[in-house]
Amino acid sequence: MEASVATLEKLQILEALCRSGYQSDVIQRTIDKLIALEQARVRNELSNLTAHLEGFEERYKMSSEEFYRRYEDGELGDAADFMEWSSFCDMARSARAHLNRLTGESR
Repeated sequence: MEASVATLEKLQILEALCRSGYQSDVIQRTIDKLIALEQARVRNELSNLTAHLEGFEERYKMSSEEFYRRYEDGELGDAADFMEWSSFCDMARSARAHLNRLTGESR
C-alpha cells in the first residue's frame, strides 16, 4: 500500500507540473513509454487468459460468455473446472477493462 501511495504522490507532482504549464519532452516520452509497456504487458496477459478460456470452450463446447451466464445463474454447479473457468473469465474481464483504461477507450 505504501508503494501505491508513493507512486500516486509522484504522479500528483507531475500532474501539478503539467497543469502549471511546464512542458518536458523527457517526461512526455517517459509517460508514453510506460503506458505502451503496460499495454503490451496486459495484452500478453489477455492472450494467455484467452488461451485458457479457449481450452475450456473446446472441452465443454460452449462460449465463455454462455458459460459465465449459466454459471452465474446457478445452472452448472460448482465443479472445480467451472470454478476455474469462472476465475479465468473474471481475470480476462478485468484485463480488458484495464487495457481499455490504458488505451483511453473507457472515457
